[in-house]
Amino acid sequence: MHTMADAQGLVQFLAAVAELARGAAAPSVRPVWERELLEARNPPRPGFAHREYDEVPDTKGTIVPLDDMAHRSFFFGAREVAAIRSHLAPGLRKRATTFEVLTGSLWKCRTVALAPDADEVMRMICIVNARGGKQGGASAIPAGYYGNAFAFPVAVSASGDLCANPLSYAVKLVKEAKSEVDVEYMRSVADLMVQRGRPHFTVVRAYLASDVTKAGFGDLDFGWGRPVYGGPAKGGVGAIPGVASFLIPFKNGKGEDGIVIPMCLPGPAMDKFVEEMGKLLRPAVDVPDMFPAMINGCVVLM
Repeated sequence: MHTMADAQGLVQFLAAVAELARGAAAPSVRPVWERELLEARNPPRPGFAHREYDEVPDTKGTIVPLDDMAHRSFFFGAREVAAIRSHLAPGLRKRATTFEVLTGSLWKCRTVALAPDADEVMRMICIVNARGGKQGGASAIPAGYYGNAFAFPVAVSASGDLCANPLSYAVKLVKEAKSEVDVEYMRSVADLMVQRGRPHFTVVRAYLASDVTKAGFGDLDFGWGRPVYGGPAKGGVGAIPGVASFLIPFKNGKGEDGIVIPMCLPGPAMDKFVEEMGKLLRPAVDVPDMFPAMINGCVVLM
């Protein structure tokens, strides 16, 4: 899919097909090509570090093994997100987005679960879309653009620091990484691709999170109603299981709206991950008790 478009572009295309299927004469959002908007400059001049593309040798065998992999999905509703947020420093508690809170939590708990050496450098890759960025008073990427307009900014930390520090440490790093992305960052990525021959993002000691809660897969109606579900089928998609997770809009069995996150880890690490996430799902003691008791911390969907 990413040869032509990103998730937002794909949903825009499907929404256009759905409108036509329901009898519209033309889609409400006209397609825009304009690929020159994000072309590399001549000469290329990357302006960011782009550590997501670091060439990292796997000297310690830290790519997630492919055997004994466990797949589980974790549901985070308003109560669960509020409980995790209670562990943050007061200022960050108010400023961090739900994506930043959950991604920082996943990164920290996953690192503890995998138990790498304390000096190993861990990477949390965040998929960030540059649509909506402003430049010169107008949107640099117009509505209707189908192409890829996302980047892979990365938060970086030694494993020991990530495990030992409070949750705020991980969330702050994720927030800072996300804040780098704008149209200039996208052009810098294009320049790097030209200079280095389109490298793949590093997967050594890396974890990737993509937020599709606002992608709109669940809103598509081809004439027979909205879908029961729309989004990725499982965690660890692609050639390397366990490296990627998605934040997907979901309604649980109780009718509560929230986010479900598929996770793929080696069996023993999955057990440890559930234990660590359970700790964060118990509200911090210094926050007023506004949450009902939770059994074993998180809700696990088998």
